[in-house]
Amino acid sequence: MGGAWPVIGPTGRNSPANQALAARRPCPKVSRMVFRKSFSALLDAVFPPRCALCGEGISAQAGLCVACWSNLVIPGEPSCDACGRPFDSEALNGATCAPCLAKPPRHDGIAAATLYNDTSRKLVLALKHGNRIALAPMMARLMGAKLDGIDSDWLIVPVPLHRWRLWRRGFNQAAILASELAKLSGARHCVDALVRTKMTPPLGGLGAKARARAVSGVIAINPNRLERLNHAKVLLVDDVMTSGATSEACVKELKKAGVQSVVIGCFARVLDEALDTRQPTKRKTPGT
Repeated sequence: MGGAWPVIGPTGRNSPANQALAARRPCPKVSRMVFRKSFSALLDAVFPPRCALCGEGISAQAGLCVACWSNLVIPGEPSCDACGRPFDSEALNGATCAPCLAKPPRHDGIAAATLYNDTSRKLVLALKHGNRIALAPMMARLMGAKLDGIDSDWLIVPVPLHRWRLWRRGFNQAAILASELAKLSGARHCVDALVRTKMTPPLGGLGAKARARAVSGVIAINPNRLERLNHAKVLLVDDVMTSGATSEACVKELKKAGVQSVVIGCFARVLDEALDTRQPTKRKTPGT
């Protein structure tokens, strides 16, 4: 038989036939969601969810049990308008703390997810020295809860490691946290905006003045990132803020490079007067 095939209706991408077929196809987003749920169920069956610190059984992967969670100390209000240091009296709401009055900070605020105690210390050490990189998303979510207004207009910059220390450790924990915060906020991430020009000794156990001397002149701007930094709003990220010497050196260089403002975001902040008194704390100040 010759002749053309009969035309039974409109053809093309928007034809009724194609639209009917498309309606029967599973939505890609739904398919991914179903896959993730199925994979999560399989993962939970093979590796039951455990608390990242004590190993107690919990309901979801990458979390903490109730006991460990309750031992985290989350800084609250009221707090210093300049640095976020928590006060113990409502009468001080909206005030500035004594250290900031004595020496006004270069930064434009500090947002700490937790105060440094045994529990937050174990999380930091597990990430930094235990290679527990899977903890980073959870830690970043706690940090993000304290960071209001960080969006696509911001540039997230991690505190840098010296290249030899980076080579030995294999990763920069601050850069991993910064990457997770960029995913959560939609902000841009610039992992190499700052560099350490010299190797510093371990800072753990050093006092504030000794730390300041150790990091003096060792932080510099990457000249290839000057254009991105000019007039930028920067979130400077680190895992732990101890005396503030390292972050102060970073802020100084960023402001010299023309940055508009710098907010410091950290997972744990060391404040002697705000340490958790419910349990004895092993007083070992963290180092880089």
